[in-house]
Order: sequence, then C-alpha cells, then structure tokens
Amino acid sequence: MDELLAQSISVARGMWRHRWPAMLVAWLVAVAGIVVVLAVPDKYEASARIYVDTQSILQPLMAGMTVAPNIDQQVAMLSRTLISRPNVEKLVRMADLDLASNTKVEQEALIEQLMKTLEIRNAGRDNLYTLSFRDSSAERAKRVVQSLTSIFIESSLGKGRKDSDGAKKFIEDQIKAYVVKLEEAESRLKEFRLRNLDMQTNEGGIASMVGDINGLLDRARLELREAEKARDSARSQIEAEKSQASNFTMRSVLQESAMQVATPEVDARLAVQKQSLDGLLQRFTDQHPDVANTRRLIAELEERKQAEVAELRKVSLASPVGAAPAPSLALQELGRMVAASEVQVASLRARVAEYESRARKAREAMKTAPKIEIEFAQLNRDYSVQKKNYESLVARRESASLAGDLEGNSGVVDFRLIDPPRAAPNPVAPNRLLLLPMAIGAALAAGLGLAFVLSQLRAVFFDPHALRSAIGLPILGVVSLLVTDARRAKERRSTGLFALAFGGLMLVFFGASVALTFLANRGG
Repeated sequence: MDELLAQSISVARGMWRHRWPAMLVAWLVAVAGIVVVLAVPDKYEASARIYVDTQSILQPLMAGMTVAPNIDQQVAMLSRTLISRPNVEKLVRMADLDLASNTKVEQEALIEQLMKTLEIRNAGRDNLYTLSFRDSSAERAKRVVQSLTSIFIESSLGKGRKDSDGAKKFIEDQIKAYVVKLEEAESRLKEFRLRNLDMQTNEGGIASMVGDINGLLDRARLELREAEKARDSARSQIEAEKSQASNFTMRSVLQESAMQVATPEVDARLAVQKQSLDGLLQRFTDQHPDVANTRRLIAELEERKQAEVAELRKVSLASPVGAAPAPSLALQELGRMVAASEVQVASLRARVAEYESRARKAREAMKTAPKIEIEFAQLNRDYSVQKKNYESLVARRESASLAGDLEGNSGVVDFRLIDPPRAAPNPVAPNRLLLLPMAIGAALAAGLGLAFVLSQLRAVFFDPHALRSAIGLPILGVVSLLVTDARRAKERRSTGLFALAFGGLMLVFFGASVALTFLANRGG
C-alpha cells in the first residue's frame, strides 16, 4: 500500500512539472468545446398522436360468417414496418423535402437521415401511437409529421383491401381448378357406369342379384315339373278315352272332289300355339327362346296334322261308305288341355334355360365384381373429396367477400387524430446545459492526459528508492537541492498563476452555464 501511494505521489509530482502545457491544452479544448456547443443548431420536434379504434359493432355481428382479421395485430405490425424505404421516399415527395436535394447522393443521404430520425412509439397497451420527428426547421418537421400521419392511415386501409383482393383471387383460381377436376371425375364415373352397365344392381350388389336369379330359376323349374306332370296326366286320359271309344269308330268315305278330313285335336293345339305365339311376339323379338320354341311346336303340329290327314284319307278310301260319329266332348277337351300343357311346358323350358344362362353369367360376374366395386369406390371417393373441397372453397369465397366488404367499411377501423401535427415553439435539442459540463470535463481530461504523457516521456525521479528500482543499481549518495528564497518566491508566483488560470477556466464554464440558463428561461 505504501509503495502504491509512493508511486502515485511520484506520478503526481511528475505531472505537476508539466502543468502549464496541460493548462494550455485544457483551455484550448474548453474554448473549442464551448464554441461547438453554442454552434450546434437547434432541433425542433413535431409530433402527432393517433388512436386506432378497432372495436366495431360489425365484428361481433359478422362473427361466424366471415374470417375476422386481427386488426390489432395488423396495426401493430404496420407501426413497426411503416418506416421503410418506399414509405420514406413517398414521404420525401409529400413533404417537398426533395426540392433541396439536387443530386442523387444528397437524396440518398436525406432518406437515410429520415429513416434514422423518424419515430413511431406505442403508448401502452391501447392502440395509441405517437409520431415524432426532429429537424432544424419547425415548419419542415411539422410537414414531415403530417405526411407520415397520412401514410400511416392510408397504408393500414390499403393493405387490408389488397390482402382481401389477393385472397379472393387465389380462391377463385382454386375453384376453377376444382371445377375442371370435378368435370374429369364425373366423366370418369360416367364412362365407368357405361362400361359396366350390366353389373349395376340395386343395393346388395352382385351376390344379391345371383340370389334373386337362383330363386327365380328354382321357381321356374318347379313350375316346369308341374306343367310336365299335368301334360302327362292329360295324355294318359286321352289314351284311355281313345281305347274306350275304339269300338264305336266308324269310317266314312268322302268323294275325292269334296273330301274333308277333320283333325280336331291337332287343330286345337295349333290354335293354342298360334295364339301363344301372337302374345309372345308382342313382348319379345323373333330371337327370343320362347318365340323360337313356339314356332318349332307349330311346325311339328302342322307336320303331324298333314300326316294324320293323309292316314285318314287312306283309311276312308279303303273303308265302305258310312258316317263316323263325332269325337266325344271329353276327348276334345282333353286335347285342348294337352295342347295348352305343351305350350306351357315349352314356355317354362325356355324360361328355365334363360334363368340358367343368367345364373351362369352372374356367377362369372361375381369373380370380377370385387375389382369393379373397388374401382367404383375409388372413383366415388375421389369425386366426393373433390366435391367437398369445391363446396368448402365456394363457402370460403363468400366468407372472403364478406370479410373484404367488412374491411372496406369505414366503421371497422376508426383512426382518430388525438393531437394534430404541431411543432414545439422551443427547441428540444441540443441540451447545452448538459453538453457544457461534458466539454469542461473533456478539457480537464485532455490536460491531465497530456501532463501524464509528458511525465512518462520525460521521467524524473524524486527519491532514491524509485531510481534504484528503475536502474537496478545501488545508490552511493544523494545530493540535496538547496532552495533559496528567490526560488521559493518564484514557485509561489507560478502556483498562483496556475490557480488563477484554473479559476478562470471554471469561471468561463459557470458564466456560460448561467448565460444559457438565462436564455432558456427567457425563451420559455
């Protein structure tokens, strides 16, 4: 501690030896600082306060019908991004600041300066914003704040409209794209249904269709067996009736020119078959199996009739002339029953064959049905998803349109100018009362720094211990300086002059401070 104190005293004594150069530098720096402080131009501040009212009655009324934008967030983001280069360039033109800039370099410097000096402050949680700007001209500062206020309001309103228009345009493009997709999907569904027209069934699918066909086939087979049994029974009764009436058969011979042979059984069956053919042709085409079977039976009956007529003619020619009794009514009725049974059997056989063919086709279709059903489900699923997205986009388009109208309504966001742009009558900068002490402090620091540097460059040892520590050699002796009265008087005069110079420096500082305070109070 003693060594550190000794070193400090030694440095102070060395600096005291160079006090006059230090005092001269301190005066020069002080005078220069005071001149600079007094020469700094005054800055006038212009400001305006804007309140953004985002609470509108339209918002709760339109809730659920539109996508309500976050107005508070938009305004806050706008306040942070308002001071951008495009907006500042626009502000320069609006405030006529570009008239004083003749070159491109000056315009760039002006824009950079404005971007650094313009301020937008948010006063708390409420949407209350303060716009301020400082300039050497109060009128110019006021014009800048007025232009900035206009840009702030216009940018907030215009941005909402641009966002709404962009959203509606994007949704319109997406709707057009989905219309094309829906048309393509509907075309694929139509082609699939036309390609698999025979596979389309009611609810239940191919398996239900196969079950229905098998049920119809079983009923047709049962009806066929019943018809065959009825026909065989009628034939048996005819044979019995013929055997009973064979003893009473009479032959008759007709003259060759007017011979007529009657075949009532065959004629009755032919009449029934022809009547059935007429009914079938009204419902089916010539290629239908029932029509073909009926025509085949008619041809067989006509051949049988011709054979019976030829046989009866031979018998009539060989027998004596006589009259034969007419066939019994029972025999005729049985003949008609047999003919009707033959027609019914043929019809049922054709029906059974048709149902068997359908059953075979249905069983074959069951093998490919899963693949077709999966393809149909995939097509229908894609169509359903696209249709759902299309309907959702249409609904969102209407919501975006309402949201755009809501944003364009002046009642949604209300900009209230609380304090119009105005410039303060008194300058707000620089604070010369604060800058003066700083100038004096800088002058004193410059003087002390110079004295310290000179003391280190031209070092002087004031005690033998410091010298021994510096050279590392033993000290043999010390010669003391004999101070005379004249030297002491000279030292006292020098110290007094130094104190006078220092006091003058402080006096200048306090005088400048008092003068500035007086001028500030007088101007206020």
